[in-house]
Amino acid sequence: MLYLRLMLKGFLLAVLLVLLGFGYMAWGIARYAAEPATQPADAALVLGAAAWGSKPSPVLRERINHAVTLYKQGRVRWIVFTGGTPEPGYPTEADVGREFALRQGVPMTAMLAENESRTTWQNLENAHKLAAPFGIRSFLLVSDPLHMRRAVLMAHDLDMVAAPAPTESSRYVSWSNKVKFLVRETWLYVGYRVFRKLS
Repeated sequence: MLYLRLMLKGFLLAVLLVLLGFGYMAWGIARYAAEPATQPADAALVLGAAAWGSKPSPVLRERINHAVTLYKQGRVRWIVFTGGTPEPGYPTEADVGREFALRQGVPMTAMLAENESRTTWQNLENAHKLAAPFGIRSFLLVSDPLHMRRAVLMAHDLDMVAAPAPTESSRYVSWSNKVKFLVRETWLYVGYRVFRKLS
């Protein structure tokens, strides 16, 4: 009986430590999201989000708008859009983003589209390769605020010169949506940290 009680206490302590560690990671992600970069870069790199046919989803639209703002402010000379399509025959996320930005006055000659990627890692890796021949060496990563810490970590692992440029508005406005997104991002961030140490 004593042994079982000790086992239970040990288990509960382990669970508590895991929860504390998870909470600390989540706090770090939320805090990082509030610290956007202020320096200029060669390009704004828009991380992919869903497109609804030929129109951007609300999440993608906010990312496009922020990249266009950075371009018009003179903080970047290029915008690199990323993201493929989950269904053959539909426009890619990158092409939808580029067309939306074109209608806002960004010239086609100042934009690149990477049309194959489906994950954040692929967004970054493919865009890095696509941009290199154009002399693009530094990036402001454009995505939702809570996505920033994982995206920047991945970019640095790919030897990219990258800094966070989180959107100033997001569809994740309610507390319930923010909490869900934060929990998801924390799991993905922890998983990536573990994976990169094991690989």
